[in-house]
Amino acid sequence: MKEKNRETNTRPFFWSYFFTREIRFLVDVCVLCAAFVLAYLTRFEFRLSPKEIQALVVQLPLVVLIQFSLLFLCGAYSFFWRYFGLGEVRAFYKALGAASLFSLFFRLVLSDTYQPFRIPLSIIFIDLVLAFVGVIGVRILRRCLYERFEKKLDQDRLVGEKPRKVLLVGAGTAAALAINEIRKRRDLSLDIKGLLDDDPKKQGVKIQKVQVLGTTDQLPYLVGRLGVEEVIITINNAPRRDFQRILKICRQIPVKVQVIPSLHRLIQGEYKVSRIRDVEIEDLLGRETVRLDETSIGSFISGKRVLVTGAGGSIGSEMARQAARFHPSQLLLVERAEFALFEIDRELRGAFPSLPIFPLVGNISEKMRMETLFTQHRPQVIFHAAAHKHVPLMEHNPTEAIKNNTLATQLLAELAGEFGVESFVFISTDKAVNPTSVMGASKRLAELVIQHFNERYETRFLAVRFGNVLGSNGSVIPVFQDQILKGGPVTVTHPEMVRYFMTIPEAAQLVLQAGAMGRGGEIFLLDMGEPVKILDLAKEMITLCGLRPFENIDIVFTGVRPGEKLFEELSYNKEKMVQTDHPKIHICRIQPYPGKEIKEILKQLGYLSQNGHHLELRRYLMQILPEACLSLHDPGETQKETRNKAAA
Repeated sequence: MKEKNRETNTRPFFWSYFFTREIRFLVDVCVLCAAFVLAYLTRFEFRLSPKEIQALVVQLPLVVLIQFSLLFLCGAYSFFWRYFGLGEVRAFYKALGAASLFSLFFRLVLSDTYQPFRIPLSIIFIDLVLAFVGVIGVRILRRCLYERFEKKLDQDRLVGEKPRKVLLVGAGTAAALAINEIRKRRDLSLDIKGLLDDDPKKQGVKIQKVQVLGTTDQLPYLVGRLGVEEVIITINNAPRRDFQRILKICRQIPVKVQVIPSLHRLIQGEYKVSRIRDVEIEDLLGRETVRLDETSIGSFISGKRVLVTGAGGSIGSEMARQAARFHPSQLLLVERAEFALFEIDRELRGAFPSLPIFPLVGNISEKMRMETLFTQHRPQVIFHAAAHKHVPLMEHNPTEAIKNNTLATQLLAELAGEFGVESFVFISTDKAVNPTSVMGASKRLAELVIQHFNERYETRFLAVRFGNVLGSNGSVIPVFQDQILKGGPVTVTHPEMVRYFMTIPEAAQLVLQAGAMGRGGEIFLLDMGEPVKILDLAKEMITLCGLRPFENIDIVFTGVRPGEKLFEELSYNKEKMVQTDHPKIHICRIQPYPGKEIKEILKQLGYLSQNGHHLELRRYLMQILPEACLSLHDPGETQKETRNKAAA
């Protein structure tokens, strides 16, 4: 008997079969007819003379036809009635308001000869109100029936799955979006028991009928009392300390923790609220949303030919995505890795189908190829992100670091000046400060090149300096993830190693902002927040995978690699820091090298890098950059000697 009742209850509500598209049209026509008739009856106090009845019969089809047609044209039938909300109301008042204007036009323009078509003014306004209330009312009724019956049956059809009880941490805009989405998506199978927020003003209030039950300190008590199985963090871009504190509380209970995407990603359409996911390392290191002056960025990029070098890399590809949002006239993607270029080109064509995109395979070190690109496409704004950036790898290949990071930058900058490029934005690194690696020295020299060419040409040359980027190619995060998936051990170079981190979108957005602000010759420094211990980062990543550091997954210290520092610096002591109008962007003021000296340096670097003089190159870098502290031993030769000794 129970099985029979269950089968009956899981049948779709009969209205789902009955309420077809044709029926919805018919319902609206009946409502519009009834509204006009009732308007007439109200106007004449329910006493219609034969003359007024005749006018009603003549006017009714015309009025209803105009109203129905405008409802259709304004998109009123593109919404599901069961999900009708305030956002859909606009189409109805636009359509019915326009229909009333038509009736008003006939009333004022037509002569007495067309008296039957001249609707009294009072009836026009009464009908507007009644028609609006009527068509909105039937949709609200439909949603109420869905909420009352069908949604419950939808939930019952989830193969006997019992909804998981959850608490939402954070009672702001993100929480309101999450509650609304969870209620619509019954397949998520979540039962919201309440909200938590540390703001005293929000205690006891309700958001969409869900009450704020207390603060995060009351999490253990409320989880136990309400039988909560999961906690969902709905704080938009919560500071790192808050995330860690909430996670620590949840681990002690213990209870599963998840998070919704940031509002920035929701607004840009990258994710939906319903994409509730496990907490990731980016959440722990995240900071406040980047505030952009989109007006200045728009004038900087909109309608211009924008070229991005290294467009297939992690930074270059994000620069291309961000630039595409501001409607350049052309987007030129320069990349020597064919598959990486194919991927970003395919992605951008899907996201921005109307944007002219040119995928250009080429090595930025090849003068002939670059000259051809500049001649054919005449870029106006250049974001130079192409670089060799892996520090230990470049210690083994110092000449390649100089050729790609310094000399190729010289080539592009000179072409930019000769072809009248408006702005040239060079992506630098914190490793350029007091460099201990060839990679850092090559980037520091590129900064000097940028300053040199800014004095020679009308082009605005500027550099943007920032630290490590989460999830970028070659960064520590993917390495740790791979090691954890393989069961460990996780390798950390030194227990005291610290680094600055920011997310890829944050870095790209701030580069755009700095480019829009720059006047030429500046070295912009992005606010990287607080430095993070690599050991702590490894521990957090292991913990997020549900494992315990040094128990389930071991952590091994391998020693500082060639060229690495224990800590990174963002500016020189002698650099004068100037605050800009943007709270996360500063300017480093430093005296550029004399032009003749730069020319001689570049000439000598070209000779040493082309002829493979590794040791001489290191010595020369130490000579021209007194602040540099490079190893005078070739790592490749050192390894060779070690192997020879072992063999002997």
